[in-house]
Amino acid sequence: MSPALIALLPFIGALLPGLLIRSGRTVAAAACGTTTLVALLGLLLHIPAILRGEVITARIAWLPQIQLNANFRIDGLSLLFGILILGIGLLIILYARFYLSRKDSVGKFYTYLMLFQGAMVGIVLSDNILLLLVFWELTSLSSFLLIGYWRHLPEGRQGARMSLAVTGLGGLAMIAGLLILGQIAGSYDISDILTAREAVQSSPWYTPALILILIGAFTKSAQFPFHFWLPHAMAAPTPVSAYLHSATMVKAGLFLMARLWPVLSGTEQWFWIVATTGLVTMLLGALIATFKDDLKALLAFSTVSHLGLITMLLGFGTEEAAIAAVFHIINHATFKAALFMTAGIIDHETGTRSIARLGGLRRLMPVTFVIGTVAALSMAGIAPLNGFLSKEMMLYEVSHLEVAKQGFMLFATLAALFSVCYSLRFFVQVFLGPERHDYPHHPHDPNFGMWAGPAFLVVLVVLIGLFPNTMAGWLIDASAGAVTGAEVETHISLWHGVNAALIMSLIAIAGGATLLSMHKPLLAAWEAAPRPEAKTIYDWVVLRCVLVGRALTDAMTNGSMPRALSAFTLATLFAGSFAWYTGSAGPVTRPMLPVTPVPLIGWIMAMVATACMVFFHRIRVLALVLVGIVGLIVSVFFAYFSAPDLALTQISVEVVTVILLLLALNFLPKRTLTETPAIHRGFDAFIATLAGLGFGGLTYAMLRRDFAFPTISSYMLDNSYKLGGGDNVVNVILVDFRGYDTFGEITVLGIAALAIFALTQTLLQGRSAKRLINWTHDQRRAGDRHPLMLVIATRVLLPISLVVGLFIFLRGHNDPGGGFIAGLVVAIALLMQYMASGYGWAQERQALPYHALIGAGVVAAGVTGLGAWFNGRPFLTSAYGYFKLPFIEEFELATAMGFDLGVFLCVVGAVMLALNSLSRIARKAGEVVNKTPMDIDLSDEHPEGAS
Repeated sequence: MSPALIALLPFIGALLPGLLIRSGRTVAAAACGTTTLVALLGLLLHIPAILRGEVITARIAWLPQIQLNANFRIDGLSLLFGILILGIGLLIILYARFYLSRKDSVGKFYTYLMLFQGAMVGIVLSDNILLLLVFWELTSLSSFLLIGYWRHLPEGRQGARMSLAVTGLGGLAMIAGLLILGQIAGSYDISDILTAREAVQSSPWYTPALILILIGAFTKSAQFPFHFWLPHAMAAPTPVSAYLHSATMVKAGLFLMARLWPVLSGTEQWFWIVATTGLVTMLLGALIATFKDDLKALLAFSTVSHLGLITMLLGFGTEEAAIAAVFHIINHATFKAALFMTAGIIDHETGTRSIARLGGLRRLMPVTFVIGTVAALSMAGIAPLNGFLSKEMMLYEVSHLEVAKQGFMLFATLAALFSVCYSLRFFVQVFLGPERHDYPHHPHDPNFGMWAGPAFLVVLVVLIGLFPNTMAGWLIDASAGAVTGAEVETHISLWHGVNAALIMSLIAIAGGATLLSMHKPLLAAWEAAPRPEAKTIYDWVVLRCVLVGRALTDAMTNGSMPRALSAFTLATLFAGSFAWYTGSAGPVTRPMLPVTPVPLIGWIMAMVATACMVFFHRIRVLALVLVGIVGLIVSVFFAYFSAPDLALTQISVEVVTVILLLLALNFLPKRTLTETPAIHRGFDAFIATLAGLGFGGLTYAMLRRDFAFPTISSYMLDNSYKLGGGDNVVNVILVDFRGYDTFGEITVLGIAALAIFALTQTLLQGRSAKRLINWTHDQRRAGDRHPLMLVIATRVLLPISLVVGLFIFLRGHNDPGGGFIAGLVVAIALLMQYMASGYGWAQERQALPYHALIGAGVVAAGVTGLGAWFNGRPFLTSAYGYFKLPFIEEFELATAMGFDLGVFLCVVGAVMLALNSLSRIARKAGEVVNKTPMDIDLSDEHPEGAS
């Protein structure tokens, strides 16, 4: 099975629970379990090839221009983590089916779980660091949903926010680090990066990249000082906790360090940062876990400690330490998932997770007792269980560090001692002792569905402990070989003789048992001792960030648009000036063109109209007329510079906008009051003058210089006919070269029209409607609402305009025109009918569903774009051909016509829906006063343009 398909299967599984939940919880769980099982089997089929040293790859070109390719690989490390993610995920799906109550939305839970599973599988199978980053951030988002699944619990919401904030910020740092790493290696493909060890470690950017990458890994794997978020994630349902803490999210940071181990390890920076962080985390997590009363809190901090242990081993940078790290990843996943599910069983059956309220459960819950005891003893590192083996390997590696690093031996032994203590607490104080009678619920073993998963895991705990080479040796060799980049042959045994590791282990066991016997007085001292609380520090930092951000926001913005625009303009001027004076524009290479009278007169008219608009902008109708004049002069400039398409577009847009704005101004005061002092207006004029001079000077400088590199315009001029099949370069750009931009623009245009309609709906209700009814015009209205000459002229011109619009639409691919201009022409023709004869008269004679026109336009453009995929071409790539029919000249047909049709429909629908909205306001305002045919005929029975 292709690695890409394995990565895709969990996301397919995420779609199933929502579709099948009405068939029952069991069906939804079975669907997710089946998808996970198929992905797991597909992964296991590659075991023979992986054991032969092969790497299974799948490469899909996604965005090759930025080296973002959907490349996937399966090697020994991917195989290990994939088995853990999918295998334990399968057990969690079964466990959750019986753990969650009927009040819980199981469909939503399984959807979130499968999304999270897919993101984790994507991380471990990615062969491109940009693709890995996509999945990395998806794990943060999906874990946020899982941790906050019980959103009625405040601690659940807070834990979800905390995990998202910490891992999200770490992810941002990691993005920068991985981008630097990719630049150093010259590729973003992991396969290439792993071969660039010398180039990376000799680069001056090695240390910055290392620190940034490790911040991302440490936050995800809850390493000090980012350890505090993980215990707060225990507010999630126990199936989530078991999955996150054993096989998935917290292992992502370890995976990243292991994946990049061949290229980043072996330096002093790597050792002291990674190994020291791991050691501190291991000791701190074990110490805190020793004094926790909540079972899940104890296990959460123990997870932090064991993650620190693995991080420390990876930090040593030796092949033996990497083997021990890989082995402990396997062991920790087995006993920790079993322990979390055991804690969930105890909570589910007794109604409490407090150790102080538990005890004596061995007779009441014998099956749970056996499972919990075996898993806890493995966590403590007691022989002959698997946890003992990897703990001994860790202590052996610590004991063989060079003299300057012997301090690690003391602290590692101390951490192991605390580990023994909290592990013994888990089963001694929960299962042993006298039977109690004050449990919240009468405890008993659950049904098979809840204990089958943890029972299977503890069987693995025993088998791996007794037969490590048979059960896990092959997987350790494959995964450790992928980490170290060398062939690995491990031989693990229970007895290595009396050595430093065994002595340290015996000290830890004896010390842990002694510490447990003294737990009550030590607990009292722990609670009385002053100590920093990470959560308190986190809350303080978050609060201060909010306060500082709010203060800065209040200082910089007060809701004033002139103030915001002034700041934006000044920042733009500063950035442009800095770029100009620190760069090199090169010498002037183009001579000035002669200034002839016609363009000079046009330029003077544009300047005069613009200046008049500035001085008379408070007279709104006059300002609108002046804006129209400026637009018409600009369209003349376009025509003068041989841009007829732009000229036609500019003229059409000016006509439509002026008409619609005139209708809108009908409901506004005719003059704008002076609100800002003269000094503020003077400052604004100064900024505007600087901006105008700056942009004018930049334009002048660009027009006087040639470019030393090929321009985009030359490419499009050369290829518009070859690739797009059209002589009209502008139209080919819109529907082919930059069709995606146009598709986004028409979508935004449609959304804007729908927003106008929605705002109109609000205005026609409540207080706004009453104000409209009581509104009177502030000026006397003309008596003749529909001049006869205008009525006759528009009715005669309508069919002509429609034919012209059709003609412009059909010719647009090779001559000036196209869907956008044709849509504006048709919209103007329809607008004039409404203006001349009234909305009611016009609407009775043509009932166009404007909402549907917009939707049909977007769909037509989208379907045209999708058609290219069936020919293996990028989205919106057009195809064309030339045909000849009898008695007709040769003509061209292009798929771009379908896209242009979508543009046409969107433009017509948006303009007419805006007119509909303004007319409805006029109808409301005319209910009491100034009733006219235009107002009265516009009825509320057609709120959507008779759609």
